[in-house]
Amino acid sequence: MDYHMRVVFSLLLKEIRSNEESTDDSEEDESEEEPKLKYERLSNGVTEILQKDAASCMTVHEKFLALGTHYGKVYLLDVQGNITQKVDIVQVFGLYSGEEFHETFDCPIKIVAVHPQFVRSHCKQFVTGGKKLLLYEKTWMNRWKPSVLHEGEGNIRNVKWRGHLIAWANNMGVKILDMISKQRITNVPRDDISLRPDMYPCSLCWKDNLTLIIGWGTSVKICSVKERHASEMRDLPSRYVEIIFQFDTEFYISGLAPLCDQLVVLSYVKEVSEKTEMECCARPRLDIIQPLPESCEEISSDALTVRGFQENECRDYHLEHSEGESLFYVISPRDIVVAKERDQDDHIDWLLEKKKYEEALMAAEISQKTIKKHRILDIGLAYINHLVEKGEYDLAARKCQKILGKSTELWEFEVYKFKEIGQLKAISRYLPRRDPILKPLIYEMVLHEFLESDYEGFAMLIKEWPGDLYNNAIIVQVVVDHLKKDPQNRTLLRTLAELYTYDQRYGKALEIYLTLRHKDVFQLIHKHNLFSSIRDKIVLLMDFDSEKAVDMLLDNEDKISIDRVVEELENRPELQHVYLHKLFKRDHHKGQKYHEKQISLYAEYDRPNLLPFLRDSTHCPLEKALEICQQRNFVEETVYLLSRMGNSRSALKMIMEELYDVDKAIEFAKEQDDGELWEDLILYSIDKPPFITGLLNNIGTHVDPILLIHRIKEGMEIPNLRDSLVKILQDYNLQILLREGCKKILVADSLSLLKKMHRTQMKGVRVDEENICESCLSPILPSDASKSFSVTVFHCRHMFHKECLPIPSTMSPLQFCNICSAKHRGPGSAILEMKK
Repeated sequence: MDYHMRVVFSLLLKEIRSNEESTDDSEEDESEEEPKLKYERLSNGVTEILQKDAASCMTVHEKFLALGTHYGKVYLLDVQGNITQKVDIVQVFGLYSGEEFHETFDCPIKIVAVHPQFVRSHCKQFVTGGKKLLLYEKTWMNRWKPSVLHEGEGNIRNVKWRGHLIAWANNMGVKILDMISKQRITNVPRDDISLRPDMYPCSLCWKDNLTLIIGWGTSVKICSVKERHASEMRDLPSRYVEIIFQFDTEFYISGLAPLCDQLVVLSYVKEVSEKTEMECCARPRLDIIQPLPESCEEISSDALTVRGFQENECRDYHLEHSEGESLFYVISPRDIVVAKERDQDDHIDWLLEKKKYEEALMAAEISQKTIKKHRILDIGLAYINHLVEKGEYDLAARKCQKILGKSTELWEFEVYKFKEIGQLKAISRYLPRRDPILKPLIYEMVLHEFLESDYEGFAMLIKEWPGDLYNNAIIVQVVVDHLKKDPQNRTLLRTLAELYTYDQRYGKALEIYLTLRHKDVFQLIHKHNLFSSIRDKIVLLMDFDSEKAVDMLLDNEDKISIDRVVEELENRPELQHVYLHKLFKRDHHKGQKYHEKQISLYAEYDRPNLLPFLRDSTHCPLEKALEICQQRNFVEETVYLLSRMGNSRSALKMIMEELYDVDKAIEFAKEQDDGELWEDLILYSIDKPPFITGLLNNIGTHVDPILLIHRIKEGMEIPNLRDSLVKILQDYNLQILLREGCKKILVADSLSLLKKMHRTQMKGVRVDEENICESCLSPILPSDASKSFSVTVFHCRHMFHKECLPIPSTMSPLQFCNICSAKHRGPGSAILEMKK
């Protein structure tokens, strides 16, 4: 990027920042991203050194730091920056042994690279960089033998040694040497040759034994060392280098370091001064970058305020890192800053700073075993205070449940705090009711707050809270005082009834519920067995809800008898009927002594159920019932009673004369199945054509239709006569067909059964020593097989000695089983006669 482009970019950047600063403060932090790193200065001895001298380079080990200065001094520091050793002359020596190396060079030594094994054991190899890249190796006589690895391309600017690979940068580019084959395997030329290599030096960093990261100017390359296939070698080295990522950055690179699969990049920045409008040095930036195949993604970017940054150049900054930890050291002439990955404590700090308390609380809960600075309770309390300050009282109260837990002290403190700001109602819904239980005064204070301004809310709390949370007597008295001002307030009355219930003063509670006609009255009676208290309140209960009241009374007959209920309802016959009707539906016999009374009640209040009652009751006085039904002209009920009392002809006459319903008359005649009734019905219908039609259509299966047809007067017009006659003929044909079908089935079944019986009788019957003669009870077979014998076996399986059977008469030569004949099972002829 040339000078003019940098000026334009700086001016645009200033304008953007100016616009951002003018936006509303409330929106400023919404889109701000959390930094990935945290920073601190390496102080103690370092501050003292850099007040008199300037840092030029530093190397990092997991146990110590080595700092080189412009005055040619080397300081060994511990990881906190304390000086442990000082060396005035540049030399190579063992830190934990007496081994030293002294040599005079023909030019100043800019770079020294030691094999990594040197920090763990004795040094056997190291390289130096000046105008030549020299490798020093210890011989068998403990002498150091130098050899030139590379020369002729200007000064060696940087050297990094990892495993068996040495990478170095000179004015032309970056080279990599394989120490095993002693061959140079690659040359990566620098991209921007317009930059002075001494002012914008190359940065090198090994990510692992085979991955080298190169930063030069604004260009970053990530190179991978790979093995060459045997078929491709010929005269080529066994290894080659492939650039797997390559991209450009906005600013000049002063240092690189790996961070997992990302890069930490230290950048040198220039900007245009607002005062002089001249380009000047800005604060260096430490960026975390995600490499992509052809570009990169910036993960985070921080501007570092290092001492004297206004005077520094790109070559004055260096970046070193500790491989064992995610520590990055930013070295400048007057300052050393340590960057660390932020831990969970830092993350929570940032969330709290941005007032993201919900996320901070969640992060603390997830990482409660690893965080050291923060307590979940402290974060939670700060969150509650924040919500209260914002006026989100309900949310603050809801969070109390989770944050305050089972601490009564914290709960009581928060309740008083809500009281001070007039928000007791907000926290009332979330107060603990079990484990822990707060002081009664806390709950009473909340109830008083509602009672003064919100009767419904007060009633809700009384309903939801257990009665042992507060002093019930105190609350009852307060409610009674309020009712003196508003005696008809149903909400207060209902709540007072609940309070009386908690206090086991059920009688008073019941009176209030009945006055209010409240649905909970039945639940109260059942739950606390208050049946003795409602003996004189049955009418009130029935007036309130007759269905529930009757069910309750019938379910508890042992506590309130049927007689007592009927007596209490004597002056309210309509309610008496409801009770007795349901009693009858449950059991037809329990209330039998009231069945006579029920006739009048059904007739007065529930006629549709009168006829079913008369049919189902066996204790109803029929004469009384008939009298009532005749008085009220209840025809259907009267017909039923007449027929039940045996007066079927009067009943039929009432159907025909009062109801004038031929179908019902025919149905009645069918039910009674009485020939005289059919005769009366025919005589009554003979001069009524509609009745004749009805009879012709329905009597065919009960009465011979000819009897009716012969009685029809000639010339009488009968509606639908032809259709009726056709139907009679069809019914007759159907009857003939049915009879013939039945006859065929009967004959077929008889023949089948006869054949089956014949097959059965033709089978042989087993006779052995175990069988006995049914007459003499002796074994049927003789014990001496040589003797002659004669045995008769019937189809019924009874066996007799022939001499034990009676002699058949001359009139009927057939013999029958005496046993079966005596039991009228039907005679059986002999099926087998055995002789010997």
